[in-house]
Amino acid sequence: MSEVLLSARNLTKRFGGLAAVNEVSVDLWRGRIHAVIGPNGAGKSTLANLLSGDLAPTSGTITLGEANVTGWKPESVSKAGLGRSYQKTNIFLPFTVWENVRLAAQSRAPHPARWLRRATSFAATNERAQRALALAGLEHRKDAVAGTVSHGEQRQLEIAMTLATEPRVLLLDEPLAGMGTVEAERMVELLQRLKAEHAVMLVEHDMDAVFALADRLTVMVNGQVIASGTPAQIRADANVQAAYLGEEH
Repeated sequence: MSEVLLSARNLTKRFGGLAAVNEVSVDLWRGRIHAVIGPNGAGKSTLANLLSGDLAPTSGTITLGEANVTGWKPESVSKAGLGRSYQKTNIFLPFTVWENVRLAAQSRAPHPARWLRRATSFAATNERAQRALALAGLEHRKDAVAGTVSHGEQRQLEIAMTLATEPRVLLLDEPLAGMGTVEAERMVELLQRLKAEHAVMLVEHDMDAVFALADRLTVMVNGQVIASGTPAQIRADANVQAAYLGEEH
């Protein structure tokens, strides 16, 4: 059943006299991918940082589930059910794929790990890690060292680590950046699988992928929303064409 899992109202972030995000509102629904697009400097990543708690808003509110998480620290927002990936891949390169995902799953253990017990012996943690690996399509690479797998697999691994924390909302910042065609197709398939049980916000510059994936789009320019709607509505919007997409879209 579709439901709003995250709602932001009138979010604003000012750096001195610059409004990097200005009065932006967005709803993220379970079962839908909501893409945020716009030119460089539009405020897309700043918006994601506000939603994840990496930045505190100057004004506005953020509701995650039933909780008002405005101004919460990132770790508190994460525990409340939000998972985040970043533009720059953020993994432990010397560790195996499995070890990376298990460490992320371990962060959700209800009690501190016992120092005299091997971390790999915690069944619930291992089960969370295994589910995340399977969902991300990386089971066959679990024993590979993270620093030796391809760029696309590293991006999959980062998403698997996010999934291991069992989030309801996923904020994915340019997950297809730097990928070749085959890797991009694999990532698109993964994102399509993820939306069934999650609300997904996608910040992405690959317009072909965006229009293939998104159920709804928000277009930002200079920190403001200039249009929001279905892919068909965004394609037909004259303001969007003039500001960003161009006639070919």
